[in-house]
Amino acid sequence: MTDINASPPPLPSSEAVDALQLMIRDAAHRANPHDAYHRLREESPRLRYDSGDWLFTRWEDCEAVLREQRFSSDPSHRVSNVPLAERSMREQAAASGELRTLLFLDPPDHTRIRGLVSKAFTPRTVERLRPRIAQIADEIFDRAAESGQMDIVGDLGFELPVTVICELMGVPLEDRQQFGPWANNASRLLDGDILTAEQTNAGLLSMMEFINYFNGLFAERRSHPGDDLVSALLAAEEEGDRLSPEELISIVVLLFIAGHETTMNLIGNGMWALLDHPDQLTRLRRDPTLIGTAVEEFLRFDGPVHLTGRTATVDLEINGVTVPAGEGVITLLAAANRDPLRFDDPDGLDIGRQDNRHLTFSHGIHYCLGAALARLEGQIAIGRLVERFPRIELIETPTYRDHFILRGLSSLDVTVG
Repeated sequence: MTDINASPPPLPSSEAVDALQLMIRDAAHRANPHDAYHRLREESPRLRYDSGDWLFTRWEDCEAVLREQRFSSDPSHRVSNVPLAERSMREQAAASGELRTLLFLDPPDHTRIRGLVSKAFTPRTVERLRPRIAQIADEIFDRAAESGQMDIVGDLGFELPVTVICELMGVPLEDRQQFGPWANNASRLLDGDILTAEQTNAGLLSMMEFINYFNGLFAERRSHPGDDLVSALLAAEEEGDRLSPEELISIVVLLFIAGHETTMNLIGNGMWALLDHPDQLTRLRRDPTLIGTAVEEFLRFDGPVHLTGRTATVDLEINGVTVPAGEGVITLLAAANRDPLRFDDPDGLDIGRQDNRHLTFSHGIHYCLGAALARLEGQIAIGRLVERFPRIELIETPTYRDHFILRGLSSLDVTVG
């Protein structure tokens, strides 16, 4: 772990690509990445590797890729000159057809599976959860008021969204504490080749823990269905042509992990941004109606997801650059969200920012399914925390978890009063 406020080592003066390699491999740069992102965007905004992969860092380019449906989310379309046995675990799984989760599917399968769960996450449906989310938050704040301190990441950022997703999916609340370590390890698998063998094995083991847990829950819900999302998905699976057993387990695990992991990062990163910018914290206290634009600004300023990838299914032109069929494009969302060509004062935190078309929730058909829920949870958690406690003071400077694609704090310990 590295102190967030510490200056990263100087970037090498050779090529902009060195900055990215440092970002991936060096914890100091991952803790404070935006100087390197600015340099990449200025010097090599469309970076192509010998492997045929591209890295885009400008907002205009990233938005165009994410909007274009002929850029596939299914990595099996990628043409690589690297032998299959030497590719990453994720690429091998894609080539074998094992990736059946929404993250890596295209229409019509993506449309069919997303349609089965999308009604549970519409803004209107999510809004009905507001009173319950507020109740959960207030119970957490009652405990914090009694003790005089809290970990905003663990006590609020984890507890609130994991409780909500458990109730939504029909997962017993008494089991929720075991999910944090599993989700932390399993979500690291997204980082692919930068992981050590130990980290990869821990991620695979945690994924198996999730699969075993939910297979047990499926057996229980088949015998005793409830008014929950897992029971509804089991009913769809039993119809035969709507959801296969493999699709069922992949979508349930994805919904559960995504349903709390990224929101935990949003709440932690957002509160850290406020504490690090006391003028904006004071502004929010004086005008609580800014909480909606504040959450959008937290998502732009230090979002919980830093990149996503696509593969060209045909030769495609993006703002004058041709990406041949079979080549992959990494859209560096965190860099696009601070593009000075798109955002005024991109490195400044402005909780009242109006023109804020950030790409944190992606774009196009893969726009985040849980965006409305994440927004509501972030608004309630941060808004009510700031309202409840006139004094929120850091106990120690926080550190980021040793993740690359998913970005969040390991803890955010504060005293409150």
